[in-house]
Amino acid sequence: MELIENLNDWRGKYSRWNGDLKSYNFVYNKRSPFTPARRALPLLNLALISSAGAFIDGTEEFDARGRGGDLTLREIPLEVGLDDLQFTARGYDPAAVRQDLNSQVPIERLLDYQSNAVIGQLNPVWWSFMGYIPDAAGFVETTVPQIIDRLKRYEVQAALIVPASRLCHQSCGLLARGVEAAGIPTMMLAVERTIPDSVHAPRVGFYNGEFGSVAGLPNFKQHQLRILDEALRWFEPLTQPTVRKLVVELESNVEKMRGER
Repeated sequence: MELIENLNDWRGKYSRWNGDLKSYNFVYNKRSPFTPARRALPLLNLALISSAGAFIDGTEEFDARGRGGDLTLREIPLEVGLDDLQFTARGYDPAAVRQDLNSQVPIERLLDYQSNAVIGQLNPVWWSFMGYIPDAAGFVETTVPQIIDRLKRYEVQAALIVPASRLCHQSCGLLARGVEAAGIPTMMLAVERTIPDSVHAPRVGFYNGEFGSVAGLPNFKQHQLRILDEALRWFEPLTQPTVRKLVVELESNVEKMRGER
């Protein structure tokens, strides 16, 4: 299955784009690839992929100046903490992730799930790219195959994909399509509904959240856990491409009214 249907038509529109995101032509697909989960969640080697543009301090940062976006990839060990990370935050405000890495890169929350046998294990490295990539064709031709290759080398059995900005939702949706087409089930978090629908990402957990803290509000552990818990538990039962609304928003509003945060 093509990751961008009617690719030549999209390329023509992109070639005429004036560089203003307001006039950008987002990818539109009619179908979605889908790979059923072949193992129960407590047996899965789960990969984490973030489009927040994280890179290890002292290494080469992402290029935020190019018209089409930066197509490179970073592979980061789980042991690297927030103090050793920097972010090329094009398209979103990095304030939340700089306060609490888990708001965009929920490593500690997923390690909690690993310790409690909710997931089999969190893959020992995670992958980072800068998801503000207008050149969607270049992304699916260059970056997506690189990520798939790394996932297969680590024998990953499922992937959680977390966008950061509005345009990141397109990049992450296209990545999810590629990973599912390669035989690995995915779950994409989202706080923007229209773009995952347009791209036809396979599995999407959506709620009315904020760009820059898509995995949960900073320093609000229960909010982050609730988002992940509901989304991850959909890996197994889903039998077709689906966008599901998370109930986290309702529960969080109740907590806020009670002063429980």
